[in-house]
Amino acid sequence: MSGILDSVNQRTQLVGQNRLELLLFKLNGRQRFGINVFKVREVLQCPPLTSIPRQNKLVRGVAHIRGQTISVIDLSMATGGRKIEDVKNGFIIIAEYNRSVQGFLVGSVERIINTNWDAIMPPPQGTGKASYLTAVTEVENELIEILDVEKILNEISPLNSTVSEDLAAGLNMSESPANDKIIFIADDSSVARSQVKKALTALGLKIEVTKNGLEALNRLKEIAAETGDVTDSVGVLVSDIEMPEMDGYTLTAEIKNTPELQKLKVVLHTSLSGVFNQVMVKKVGADDFIAKFHPDELASAVQKWFNK
Repeated sequence: MSGILDSVNQRTQLVGQNRLELLLFKLNGRQRFGINVFKVREVLQCPPLTSIPRQNKLVRGVAHIRGQTISVIDLSMATGGRKIEDVKNGFIIIAEYNRSVQGFLVGSVERIINTNWDAIMPPPQGTGKASYLTAVTEVENELIEILDVEKILNEISPLNSTVSEDLAAGLNMSESPANDKIIFIADDSSVARSQVKKALTALGLKIEVTKNGLEALNRLKEIAAETGDVTDSVGVLVSDIEMPEMDGYTLTAEIKNTPELQKLKVVLHTSLSGVFNQVMVKKVGADDFIAKFHPDELASAVQKWFNK
């Protein structure tokens, strides 16, 4: 237990410093990719895979690991590349996204690096909607690509992003005295932005969307400059945690330390989970935490905190 707590304490030192750790890996070629260490449970040599009937072509099979059956997705195929042929010498990155555990088959795994979120940049313009990149960074003069895993998973098994009819009937706030206020969203994944926006339309309120923490912070300051307090125009902020340039933890800390922003309620909405994340959420002063992605839970949380 003391080892776990030491690890929590060590990693929470990154909070407010806009830092993260990336696990670097390769697929078929020389290009290196990165995944946030917080999402990774473990990395292991690929065990024998069992095929299942009518499985998605991107799923190479299932692996039985520590008493759990885990689907193994060929990350190269999932991003439009050729499949990883040498499965026995490949590796599985076991990660947790959106309340479930997946295995990602990769060609090789290299090392963990510690970097700054402000060194993580949005994908270059022109990559288009078909791109699987959510961000890029540079390590040792080489471009590291960070994949939009939420997009990949949604293509394999689409999530329902519509609030249930029974709940929607009681959630609509269009007649509320505060219906002139907006719901503000910050998320770097195009798929996640679309899912969140669709779910929150059930509230009947205006929605404004930004693509990362820095963009969100600058826009919120612009809004606050018009009235003196951002809550005169914004009812609640729903923010992802993993975002280029400024992550959701740092964004929350900046909001809570800025007088004209600090009354804004912040709901962190993320595919990250676990004890590390819970400690960090409390440390930066977020008002709520919702694990992706359950539209009813998200819409209910936003209604709860809106204009509170």
